[in-house]
Amino acid sequence: MLDRRGALGSLIVGLLASVPARRAHAEGAPLSDPTEVLPLWPAAPPGGEVVTAVEAILERGDPAGLRDRAMTHIRNPRLVVFRPKVPNGAAVMLIPGGGYERVVLDKEGYETARWLSERGYTCFVLFYRLPGDGWRAGPDTPLQDAQRAIRLVRSRASAMGFKPDRVAIMGFSAGGHVAASLTTRSAAAVYERVDAVDDLPARPDLSALIYPVISLDPAIMHAGSRRQLLGQNPTPEQIALYSPDRQVAAGLPPVFLLHAADDPAVPVQNSLTMFTALKARAVPTE
Repeated sequence: MLDRRGALGSLIVGLLASVPARRAHAEGAPLSDPTEVLPLWPAAPPGGEVVTAVEAILERGDPAGLRDRAMTHIRNPRLVVFRPKVPNGAAVMLIPGGGYERVVLDKEGYETARWLSERGYTCFVLFYRLPGDGWRAGPDTPLQDAQRAIRLVRSRASAMGFKPDRVAIMGFSAGGHVAASLTTRSAAAVYERVDAVDDLPARPDLSALIYPVISLDPAIMHAGSRRQLLGQNPTPEQIALYSPDRQVAAGLPPVFLLHAADDPAVPVQNSLTMFTALKARAVPTE
C-alpha cells in the first residue's frame, strides 16, 4: 500500500511533470538538463581547506520510469537556472532534500523548476554543500550557500526579468530545513563579505516548506539529518540554534507548509511545531 507521503510524492511528480515531459519519458527520451549554471562563489567556497570529498551523481532509478538522481559531496555549490519564455516578474529558488547526505536533482529540483518556469517563474535550483564533508563552518555550511544564493538571485533580477522583492524559496525535507533556516536566520553573519552581491538582503519574500525537517529534538527529529548536521551528541544549545522553530521572530516573511499526516520519514510534528511557532509570533502562515 502507498502511504500518504508516497501518495503526496506521486501527486507532486504527476502534477509537476508537463505534458511534453510525460511524452518524452514515454518515448524513452529523457529531457536534457539545463545548461545555464551560476557558481555561488567567485573563487573557492569558504572553509574548504581540509575537504577531500569528490563530487558525484548517483543514478538511483525509479519504479515509475522517471529519472531520479542525487548529487553527493558537493564541492562547487551552484544555482541551475530555468528561464521562462515569458517572465511573470517573480523568481523561485528551489532547495531539494536528501537528508544532508545528498541533494536530489530531479523530483524536488528539475521537475519542479520546469513546471514553475512554464508558468512564468524564473527558477533556480540550489546545489548546496553538505555539513558532513568537513567544511569549516560545519552545520552553518548549507546556510552559507543559501544566503549567498538568494543574494545572487537578487543580483540578477533586472537582467532576468523579475523583481528583487518577489523572490520565493521552496525547500523539501532536509532542503526544507535549509529553507527554514534561511527564513529564520537570514541576517545571521555566517560568512564574511565577498563582494557587492553580499550587500543585498538574504531574506526571502515567501517561504514554502514541503515536508520539512524542522526540529532537532529527539522526540520528533529526522535522525539522519540531525546526525549529519550536529553529530551523535549535540549540546542543548546546538539543538536550539539549529531548530528553526526555536529561532522564529516577529517580522518573518509568509510561510506555507505542506506535510502528510502519517509521513514515515519526517514526522508531521515538524511542520506542526513550526506552524505553532509562526502563529505565536504573528507571522502569516498556512
